[in-house]
Amino acid sequence: MNLLYNFFVFLVASLLPVVTFFNQKIKLFVTGRKETFSKLSLLKGEPTIWFHVASLGEFEQARPIIEKIKKKYQTHKILVTFFSPSGYQIRKNYDLADVVCYLPLDSKSNTKRFVSLVKPTLAVFVKYEFWPNLLNELKQQNVTTILVAGILRKNQIFFKSYGGFMRNSLKAFHHFFVQDENSKDLLNSINFKNVTVAGDTRFDRVSKIITQDNTLHFIEEFKEGKYTLVAGSTWVDDEKLLVNYINNNATNDEKFIIAPHNIKREAILELQKSIVAKSVLYSDKKDKNLKEYNVFIIDTIGLLTKIYAAADVAYVGGGLKTGLHNILEPATFGIPVIIGNNYSKFKEAVDLVKIGGCVSIENQVEFNKTLINFKKDDNFRKLTGVINNRYIKDHLGATELIMNYINEYLVSNRKP
Repeated sequence: MNLLYNFFVFLVASLLPVVTFFNQKIKLFVTGRKETFSKLSLLKGEPTIWFHVASLGEFEQARPIIEKIKKKYQTHKILVTFFSPSGYQIRKNYDLADVVCYLPLDSKSNTKRFVSLVKPTLAVFVKYEFWPNLLNELKQQNVTTILVAGILRKNQIFFKSYGGFMRNSLKAFHHFFVQDENSKDLLNSINFKNVTVAGDTRFDRVSKIITQDNTLHFIEEFKEGKYTLVAGSTWVDDEKLLVNYINNNATNDEKFIIAPHNIKREAILELQKSIVAKSVLYSDKKDKNLKEYNVFIIDTIGLLTKIYAAADVAYVGGGLKTGLHNILEPATFGIPVIIGNNYSKFKEAVDLVKIGGCVSIENQVEFNKTLINFKKDDNFRKLTGVINNRYIKDHLGATELIMNYINEYLVSNRKP
């Protein structure tokens, strides 16, 4: 299995440069990794705490821990590596990290060079990034390694009869901080006892959002006190539902704010063209009387969290096909959340659908019915929002548990 895996990595490394001619995302994936080792020189051999995340969602799980470490251990450098271009492109200038770069492909030579250059004091992997060569190298170089916000499922290779190669790589972890009891039980079943159910650090992060100033004057002007649906991180399938509802069911006393995942100009203009109601783009809002418009399309990034604060109801995209985006950000504001039906891999979505704070839809009829119900029944809408807010509050504390472990480790290994 080891030989087969390494051959696969070699094959991928050989083919990726060819694919860059046909796929922009893969091009970013390949060209960005060419800068990784040169960027590591910025660490200057100083004590470094390294966080590895797959993409933007996992970065948000790492972020509360990074913030606390940066505040308390100012002599340590912070390295953040991404696997996905979508996460890296958005957070490549994250101000609390000394270096942000791509993780190199998981070949033996890459991992040996990477770990030898970084010499991390502590390595922190987030959620489910398991690269066997990298983990084995961390183990060989005696690097303390932990998993945070981990979540495991029975269908993963670790729990198969043929998964010995991957199970062995898990021995690199000194401790697993997982989100739920099921993950703990699965790890226990393959003889890993160094497991703590800590929960998801994103709850600690989003709980702070409501304490900040979320005022956006242009949103208040647009909303004009009217009932407002905010649709965040939408994809084409999500937007078809929204546009159909807006064009055929919307009334003059409701407004819509759409923040698409894809903000390329041609995609934004295509979306705007499909909407019959009067719409305005964020990029074109200057000198516009925003209260005259029914639909506001946010063709920029970085504003969605604050915009959720203005919502009466939120729709979070990705759940129809591509993969659900963050539902905790709108939930923390105590508003109902609507999602697609592809959410089984997201624990918070499974939980909230079960207890009634989140409504899952799979077609236009269900989407329309849900929106109409929330709009006409204030009591139903408010009670649904309360469920979400309470759920956030009931799941705080993961960051503190993890930081207790990190503090103990860093203090006990501090040089005199």
